[in-house]
Amino acid sequence: MFRVAVVGSGPSGVYTAQALLNQSLVPKVRVHVLDRLPTPYGLVRYGVAPDHEKIKSLQSSLRAVLEDERVTFVGHVQIGGADGVPPARLAELYHAVVYCVGAAADRPLAVPGEDLPGSWSATRFVSWYSAHPDIAPDGFALEARSAVVIGVGNVAVDVARILARGADELRATDVPRAALGALAGSRVREVHIAGRRGPSQARFTTKELRELGALPGARVVIDPAELAMDPAYAAREGLPLPAVVRRNLDVLRGWSALGEPAEADAARRIRLRFFLRPVEVLERGGRVAGVRFARTAPDGAGGVQDTGAYEDVEAQLVLRAVGYRGVELPGLPFDPVRGTVPHAAGRVLRDGVPSPGEYVAGWIKRGPTGVIGSNRSCAKETVASLIEDAPLLARRPAAKDPLAVLRAWGLRPVEWDGWLSIERAEAALGRSLGRGPVKIPDWQGLLAAARGEEG
Repeated sequence: MFRVAVVGSGPSGVYTAQALLNQSLVPKVRVHVLDRLPTPYGLVRYGVAPDHEKIKSLQSSLRAVLEDERVTFVGHVQIGGADGVPPARLAELYHAVVYCVGAAADRPLAVPGEDLPGSWSATRFVSWYSAHPDIAPDGFALEARSAVVIGVGNVAVDVARILARGADELRATDVPRAALGALAGSRVREVHIAGRRGPSQARFTTKELRELGALPGARVVIDPAELAMDPAYAAREGLPLPAVVRRNLDVLRGWSALGEPAEADAARRIRLRFFLRPVEVLERGGRVAGVRFARTAPDGAGGVQDTGAYEDVEAQLVLRAVGYRGVELPGLPFDPVRGTVPHAAGRVLRDGVPSPGEYVAGWIKRGPTGVIGSNRSCAKETVASLIEDAPLLARRPAAKDPLAVLRAWGLRPVEWDGWLSIERAEAALGRSLGRGPVKIPDWQGLLAAARGEEG
């Protein structure tokens, strides 16, 4: 029996397991998909917005892989860190280990005031409304009147949309009780989305962008002068722009033509701002009071330069959405500049030499780039390397029952039956609230549900 551990049950981990099942060179492969959480699916469960049902439905295809008889889901198992299983000990249990641990940290702004109360990463906000057990259910009170989201990618658009969407519209989703209550009591009336470059360089997709304009009770406001600063916008007919950029500019053009809405026309306003670089988070009374931006302008070489002008935007809530970054897993080599594990076609490199039986896939391999589907080809490349190495790896010793060894080491893994118990508990919680399934947002509740204990 050829035993492989895949660390991480998000898309990259599950696609790695699927690629292993689909190969024929090692027919008697058994895959254990390990995760620190007692729940599978990674960012599909804890990163996709609750109102994006189509993307969340990807869980069905991931589920089919995890339910294969050759695959075992092993949740609630920490790898690395002070309380986790060291990679060297994990390697003793399997012929090969593939690390698919993602990029868990957010990139900082590196500006004064960034750590003030009321200034958070968008990652933390997303985790809160997605019921990630590492975030306190009551982590956001949303007493701010004005919020600034820094960044012009899909994550920025997601958090702005959730801030501007009415709680009643989210009641049909699996958003947890505390988050739904906080959103129902939200005082946010203006959401600013700001980027240091122009609209043609924004990273959001057209579908995500259009969703902002479809929110009941909200209006998107754009300053036409900021759009006109973008050379691609001003000369759109003469430039060979990518299709997504052209579509985005068309959407923005339509919104800018609408002008400022009357007070009675919208309960909330979403202001899309461009050519603004954050230089300081402003403080009043020990909390966030706004953001000071440096006005930028195109530099003629595809970038931007400061103009010497500044603008202060009032805000009591600041969310930074300027990208993710990989986190070092103790026991594995790490490139702190790239935020990835050094590798060659997925083979982990130690001192520049492939380490037998150690592999990476997903964001920890290539950085936080691409969409969910990008993980398929990434996983296939890694698995191809693993299969090429399999004849030698099969000669290595491996535990006949790795789960028994993990339990002997004091761990209490949550297997697939435990996850199904969590699903049943979330369905029961939703029924008690007159809703569909509602996520359990805390460690204690999840582990109790996994054991079949009533909440």
